[in-house]
Amino acid sequence: MIEPSLAGDRLDKAIAQLIPEHSRSRIQGWIEAGHVRVNGTVNARVRQLVATGDEVTVEVQPSEQVLAYEPQNVEFHVISESASWLVVDKQAGLVVHPGAGNWRGTLLNGLLFRYPDLSHVARAGIVHRLDKETTGLMVVAKTEMAQTHLVRQLQQRTVKRQYRALVHGWMSSDQITIDRPIGRDPKVPVRMSVSAAGASKPATTHVTRLRTGSLEGVPVSEVSCRLETGRTHQIRVHLASLRHPLVGDTLYGGKPLLNATRQMLHAESLSFIDPANDQWVSFESELPDDMQVVLDQVRWDI
Repeated sequence: MIEPSLAGDRLDKAIAQLIPEHSRSRIQGWIEAGHVRVNGTVNARVRQLVATGDEVTVEVQPSEQVLAYEPQNVEFHVISESASWLVVDKQAGLVVHPGAGNWRGTLLNGLLFRYPDLSHVARAGIVHRLDKETTGLMVVAKTEMAQTHLVRQLQQRTVKRQYRALVHGWMSSDQITIDRPIGRDPKVPVRMSVSAAGASKPATTHVTRLRTGSLEGVPVSEVSCRLETGRTHQIRVHLASLRHPLVGDTLYGGKPLLNATRQMLHAESLSFIDPANDQWVSFESELPDDMQVVLDQVRWDI
């Protein structure tokens, strides 16, 4: 019920005074979505003025963050699994973990739907991540014990991860080790940088040149990358720091060529120690069709 002190205020402002634990922007969204009634009617407007005695009913809606861990039938491909883990071959466009702008429809939501017991494991068992447009192999733990074991392997650098990439330019060396710390770019928050000051973390990438050629007249190199560490955007940042950004990676200076509308990066092999028996297990993933099409159109040097 609207008190005299709120009479004449906009509806969103009045509600914000009545339930101050919710932001005004969220309240505006509820009004526009029909979750607010004034005197029983649902066609309330954000800017309408309220009067003394008006009866306002608000159906409080859960935040996107609350819905982030909701099971959803999200498609993803599992190539192998045991009682302790499963290995996913992630497709391009699939976000691994909910975050700003991507609170639903993620791999995590799909894992909770297909494997309900993962609700008892932190982050639904996710051990490491791939960028949205990066394809390939990831391991997910099915139990807390397995997750702890696999995280320690990552920290001890015993998990073996190898990637295939197509980059701009002709790499001058057969083998390159990039050992440059990575941190958040202070000028562009969505980017990482090797020149970030203060909060940078050690990062090491071993790069092998496989072959060179040209695509649409642009010099390119196919490379294999082996990670020692797993920093956000590590391969993308390290290769861009050498002036060899990934083809299609516009965030780090790459250009889309032909069908390369995403960064040309694929996690092609993964090896780790099985937490259940301490035996090595290894997996491989074929290049996705879109990346293979691009590579097939490169004029490779003989």
